[in-house]
Amino acid sequence: MSDALVSNFTPAPLDSSKRTWLIASGCAGAVGTVALATPFVSSLAPSERAKAAGGPVEVDISALKPGEKRIVEWRGKPVWIVRRTPEMMASIKQTDAEVADPQSKRTAFPIPDYAKNEARAREEHSEVLVLIGICTHLGCSPVDKFQTGAQPSLPDNWQGGFFCPCHGSTFDLAGRVFKNKPAPDNLQVPPYMFLAENKLLIGEDKKA
Repeated sequence: MSDALVSNFTPAPLDSSKRTWLIASGCAGAVGTVALATPFVSSLAPSERAKAAGGPVEVDISALKPGEKRIVEWRGKPVWIVRRTPEMMASIKQTDAEVADPQSKRTAFPIPDYAKNEARAREEHSEVLVLIGICTHLGCSPVDKFQTGAQPSLPDNWQGGFFCPCHGSTFDLAGRVFKNKPAPDNLQVPPYMFLAENKLLIGEDKKA
């Protein structure tokens, strides 16, 4: 287009009806943008689950039978709850000499005072074992090996416990790591307390 044509070009004036329509369309567009933005902003707000992620978790263990394990989630981590049988409890004494830290004296991470014992549990409910089910080596999740005796990747005198298939670390039925294994520490005991005979609170231990 030539300069002459450009200089002589004058846009036609908008009539009132078109002007009203354009203003209305613009306002609707703005409202639409806000409407689209609101759900997005809301999605950034923490969910109720996220808000509660760091809070304590109540667990009813009345249905947990001797020899069974239950898994619950606390702070995004698996927490194991095992109701040990008398035979399981007796096996812990037999592994005292074979584990690296029998009384949980190492300080790589906090261990509640009530878990610094052979059973690594509260004295009033010593049969109930509460552990964070994450290997202290590289964060893998060990598997249950409650059956006693010789098994693949386990010693012939195996008394029962947990086995990490990633790198071969083994733990007894108190979560204590055996000597000369990749895992440097026992399985962690989280803060916990009993609210009633069969009700646990994971993540808080005010009665400690």
